[in-house]
Amino acid sequence: MPKLVKKRSKKTGLPPGALIHIGDKKTENVEITLIDYDEAQYQEREIKKIEECFPFKDKPVVTWLNINGIHDAEIMEKIGEYFGLHPLLLEDIMNTDQRPKIEDFGDYIFIILKMIYNNEKKNEIEIEQVSLILGLNFVISFQEKEGDVFNSIRERIRRGKGKMRKSGADYLAYSLMDAIVDSYFLILEGTGEKIEEMEEKLIANPTPKTLQGIHNLKRDMIFLRKSVWPLREVISGLERTESSLIEESTGIYLRDVYDHSIQVIDTIETFRDMISGMLDIYLSSISNKMNEVMKLLTIIATIFIPLTFIAGIYGMNFAYMPELQWRWGYFGVLFIMAVVSITMLIYFRKKKWL
Repeated sequence: MPKLVKKRSKKTGLPPGALIHIGDKKTENVEITLIDYDEAQYQEREIKKIEECFPFKDKPVVTWLNINGIHDAEIMEKIGEYFGLHPLLLEDIMNTDQRPKIEDFGDYIFIILKMIYNNEKKNEIEIEQVSLILGLNFVISFQEKEGDVFNSIRERIRRGKGKMRKSGADYLAYSLMDAIVDSYFLILEGTGEKIEEMEEKLIANPTPKTLQGIHNLKRDMIFLRKSVWPLREVISGLERTESSLIEESTGIYLRDVYDHSIQVIDTIETFRDMISGMLDIYLSSISNKMNEVMKLLTIIATIFIPLTFIAGIYGMNFAYMPELQWRWGYFGVLFIMAVVSITMLIYFRKKKWL
């Protein structure tokens, strides 16, 4: 399960811009892929050494450099030197606990987003930081490990149909952001199904396991909200920017992503309210069960009060008690006790206490 706050002890005492990886190391090797395209041609290749991708930077075609693995400070430093990236930007990329944000550095725009997916083996939500750098004719994406939600974009580039191959790097950056936001809907769809199942269990038979499930859902919502809430500021900032890197035609698509981000945030807030309500229902159900148990015990105790009184009378050590000499005295007392008990039960039933 992801942590709310990641340890930063490695950076204690270091100067700003120190390249130290903060977070879990999710892959051993750094994998680099490069896609180079325009309307007429397309090229895709794996990069063994980071220096191999440098000649593509100044080409007039669009270059997408994707890096899986952000723990290698040497590679990050080389990329920063060649592309002229600010050291604080590189520091933010290697710190996986960053808040989603956008920064305009003039020659390039820096964007941090959170990619969310379901870990089916662990049955929990996992969050991965994705950093994007949009420059003139190039986009660099940094991911913590292999595996993402960008396969549909790669296929669109390969097929060469539609707007992708005819557009610039800003449209590619938009497409990557759109894919991340669209993936949130899949996560929320699965979360909605879990909430419905939990509600059914809550109504049918709430158990401590149900409470644990509610707390897990609540924790997931906290992570989702932390990752998604700043998203609208990021997209809105990108839409309003006066940077020449963003074409006016791309702004329309960014507004669409902004609308989707608002939908995601609204859905998360709705789910949070539902989960809070479920927790209240669970506590009320447990309280009602306890009240039912206490009511039953009270009824039992109330029935035994007159029986105890009768038994107490005949337990007194007086020398002369006529009933003790009667042949049917014992059975008579039992009969009286039975009549008293049945009468009280009938009375409780009429009062609907039973």
